[in-house]
Amino acid sequence: MKKIILTGGGTAGHVTPNIALIPSLCKAEFEIFYIGSYNGIEKQLINELNIPYYAISSGKLRRYFDIKNFSDPFKVIKGFAQAMRLMHKLKPDIVFSKGGFVSVPVILAAKLCHIPSIIHESDLTPGLANKLAIPNAAKVCCNFPETLKYLPEGKAVLTGSPIRKELLSGNKERARELCGFQKEKPVLFIVGGSSGSKFINDTIRGLLPELLKTYQIIHMCGKGHLEESLNRTGGYKQFEYIGSELNDIFALADLVISRAGANSICELLALHKPNILIPLSVNASRGDQILNAQSFEKQGFSVVIEEEVITPDKFLNLIHETYKNRDRYVAAMQKSSMINSVEKIVSLIKETAK
Repeated sequence: MKKIILTGGGTAGHVTPNIALIPSLCKAEFEIFYIGSYNGIEKQLINELNIPYYAISSGKLRRYFDIKNFSDPFKVIKGFAQAMRLMHKLKPDIVFSKGGFVSVPVILAAKLCHIPSIIHESDLTPGLANKLAIPNAAKVCCNFPETLKYLPEGKAVLTGSPIRKELLSGNKERARELCGFQKEKPVLFIVGGSSGSKFINDTIRGLLPELLKTYQIIHMCGKGHLEESLNRTGGYKQFEYIGSELNDIFALADLVISRAGANSICELLALHKPNILIPLSVNASRGDQILNAQSFEKQGFSVVIEEEVITPDKFLNLIHETYKNRDRYVAAMQKSSMINSVEKIVSLIKETAK
């Protein structure tokens, strides 16, 4: 039995593609370990699967001034030393990384221990963590054809994003019962990312009286962002985070309003869910979500609106218009050649591990 270390963390988007690979890796008789941070969301998600989890110190490398820039390099050095010890202890045949800053010392340690590694880059352009790790990797998987020009020739492989198979087999009646919804009204699913979005939360809650006239709303608002005063509002169900029920909720949703993280939008594509994307602005990110959203809009999969131009009336009209034209977006997604890439990535892992 070969051994594989999976790594990646910081947000759910750096973990869920790894989770999507686990059943096929088990079927291919890999013994699986996970290296993540002490307090990241990856720890909770991986522990639920009974995969051996090892935490290392993790520091963020920032392009902007922050007082933590003085202390985080020492955390990275400590994380590298811990990763080296784990390489000697676990003796993996290969490492697979989904990115995030916790993965950088793991990839570097694997390189120094002559263990091959594969990186998956979800966004249209590589993030800083993956830029640092790519020179030490054997192969780099990506989602978008446009990404290939940013990657080293000979390493880049266009695979698409691994999607959890259970997402494709949701039961809308279970979700309807969970939320206490009626059959007559369509359902909006609001997703602000695994940590939530204050802007999206505030915008949706400000429009609730108008939206609830036409729709029922499921709102994943992020940890610590529940609004207790709205708990008994008919037709509105809020969650901090949605775990095993997510496949059922996706099945029930008629329209999804979401940020534009690459993994999230690839899930929407695989599920053929009409969607409105509100990408993180360049003031809050490096602009990767804007590029992701523009690519999907160009292909006819999504409607995109940037938060700087949103007004209540404009957003309300956009929701109504997108719902009315939902079949157009479903048809475009059904024609897409971007498919679930689990088997393609697992085959690449098996080949590289040899």
